[in-house]
Amino acid sequence: MAHRIRLAPHLSTEELFARYRLTKRGAEKTRWQVVWLLSQGKTSQEAAEATGYSRKWIRRLVARYNAEGPDGLQDRRRKNPGQRRLLSPEQQSELSVALEGPAPRGGFWSGPEVARWMSEKLGRTVSPQRGWDYLRRADYTPQVPRPAHESADPELQASFQGRVRQTRSRRTKKIP
Repeated sequence: MAHRIRLAPHLSTEELFARYRLTKRGAEKTRWQVVWLLSQGKTSQEAAEATGYSRKWIRRLVARYNAEGPDGLQDRRRKNPGQRRLLSPEQQSELSVALEGPAPRGGFWSGPEVARWMSEKLGRTVSPQRGWDYLRRADYTPQVPRPAHESADPELQASFQGRVRQTRSRRTKKIP
C-alpha cells in the first residue's frame, strides 16, 4: 500500500495549483502537478497513476521540493552542457587541414580512417562512428566521380551530351 508523502509547507495547495496551471514547459508542469496532488492528500501511487511518473521518481522529486523549495522543481536539463568534445578546437582545425590531403593509408577519408587519425592524436581508441561524426562536422564529403563502364565509348558519350544540351537549349528559349 502506498503511503502519503509529507510536503514541506513552502506553498499552499492553491499556490501549487496556480503554478501547475501557469507553467508552460511539459516536464515542469507535470512536476507541479505531482506536488499539487500530494498537497491535496493523494498518495504517491495515485500521483504516479495520474502523471505516469514512477513512485521512486516522485519520492526524489518531493525530496528536492522539500529541500530546495519551488526551485527544486525546475527542469535542470537546460543547464546541462553535455559531454566535452573529443577534439579541441586546435585539433579540429588540424583535422580539417589533414582532410585536404590524402588519407594516410591511401584512398579516401572515411569514418574509420578519421577514427584512426583521432586515436593517434588522443592516445586512445576512437570508434569509427565518432570518426564519421567528426568527418561530417568538418563538412567533408568524399567527392567520388561515378564509375565509368569499362566498355563505354567516350566519343559516343560526348556526342550524346552535345545532343542533350541542344535539346535543353531549344526547350528553354522563350516564344515571343
